[in-house]
Amino acid sequence: MNIEPKLQAIEQEYIEVGEKLSDPAIASNPKELQVLGKKRAQLEPVVMKYREYQAALKSIAEAKELIKSGDSELEALAREELNELEPQIENFTHDLTLLLLPQDPNDEKSVVVEIRAGTGGDEATLFAADLFRMYVRFCERQRWKIEVIDSSTNTAGIGGYKEIVFRIDSNGAYSKMKYESGVHRVQRVPVTEASGRIHTSAATVAVLPEADDVEVDIKPEDLKIDTYRSSGAGGQHVNMTDSAVRITHLPTGIVVTCQDERSQIKNRARAMSYLKTKLYDLEQQKQNSEQASERRGMIGSGDRSERIRTYNFPQNRITDHRINLTLYKLEAYLDGDLYEMIDAMLLAEQTQKLQNLEG
Repeated sequence: MNIEPKLQAIEQEYIEVGEKLSDPAIASNPKELQVLGKKRAQLEPVVMKYREYQAALKSIAEAKELIKSGDSELEALAREELNELEPQIENFTHDLTLLLLPQDPNDEKSVVVEIRAGTGGDEATLFAADLFRMYVRFCERQRWKIEVIDSSTNTAGIGGYKEIVFRIDSNGAYSKMKYESGVHRVQRVPVTEASGRIHTSAATVAVLPEADDVEVDIKPEDLKIDTYRSSGAGGQHVNMTDSAVRITHLPTGIVVTCQDERSQIKNRARAMSYLKTKLYDLEQQKQNSEQASERRGMIGSGDRSERIRTYNFPQNRITDHRINLTLYKLEAYLDGDLYEMIDAMLLAEQTQKLQNLEG
């Protein structure tokens, strides 16, 4: 596969984007500046690696010329340099091929995660809480910031969640979290089960790439905004003022709520951001449906109806059904050690893309 023409085209585009960014007319247009800045950031890793590759090729050519010089000392040095440089070319080619694979434009985004209890009654709400804690611990390891947008707790008072929605604020969060979308199944003896029988219950996870302001345009007349008294945690002040916000997007019927903050202004801002993310996700899902034949079976497709993972407590195992990977480290996994699974998912997705590229 000859990747040189594509690399040359990318380098040229990178140069042109840099020239536009230095144009005073662009500097006065924040939206255009943001789009070009993102484009440059996407192209830069490929261009930097390509230039390293070109420098290595140039050094190899120079070393080969020195070998012909007739100077025995220079020849020895040149051969030593060749022995060091030539094996690097294969590595450069492999790295550049991976960098040329189709990139998900959402990979660098922050995310909104929705966890909802599924089948299994109270046990499903407890499992939803376990998943939330698992992601919180993972974010702590990553030093990512988490903000709860909205939650609905189990009314039985056992600590579970019927639903919890939270935002992960970090560049690149989607690239690691996108593999979590789908149905998560748990097999264990519930704390509510006196007979000790193993039950199966489930929770669904949806990972939504956060929308940028330039990507979603919402008309004020399309919104119905209500305020109400919060029922969540936060003490007396929260429960005695109309600080919670519910926004309905009339054209689509999408409803979002936020009641985690004491301030109605902050809740409104968060709810608007959440609504933009939901609308962006709706458009993404529509595009994915139109490209269904291409995306069927894609690991990062985010099909939320698909059963993706089983957590089996008696056997201390987690199995991902998309790549048939089983890990026997359930306790560490639930404590946020997701790295081995994420790396395996990334490798499987890259392998799949390489096969598609070569096919």
